[in-house]
Amino acid sequence: MRPAALLLAASLLVLATAPPAAAQERTPSQRQTLADIAYVLGESHALRQSCEGAYDQHWRDRMMGVTDAEAPDAALDRRLKEAFNAGFASRRAEYPECSRASRIAEAAAARRGQALASSLAAVRHRVDPREAEARRKALEMEQMEEDLALRP
Repeated sequence: MRPAALLLAASLLVLATAPPAAAQERTPSQRQTLADIAYVLGESHALRQSCEGAYDQHWRDRMMGVTDAEAPDAALDRRLKEAFNAGFASRRAEYPECSRASRIAEAAAARRGQALASSLAAVRHRVDPREAEARRKALEMEQMEEDLALRP
């Protein structure tokens, strides 16, 4: 698994293994973050499928894990599915085939998803905001270094 995808998967694992929080307990801001995560997972799914093949369900399975962990009400469940599908359609149209550019886009989507998942996990686990920000910046630096290594 590529490093950026590993970071996103680890962040989503934190969300999925945390005690279930009914989506009704989420603030509007947290619900938006969940929708943003769903969109990024949809993007990641399309980008990974462009390189690994249509049978690859890695990120779709992760999305199902998020919805299982969140147990959203009907409205949020619909919103999450729509966001996932929109992210998928957007990236599928932009990157129909595997390329260096699609790999870079996949790494960027993983970074966005990781940052979103970390911010949501920080709320659930009551992490000091300064500590969460320091972690986020450290991860951004690692990802920038990785991106530079991918460039010719």
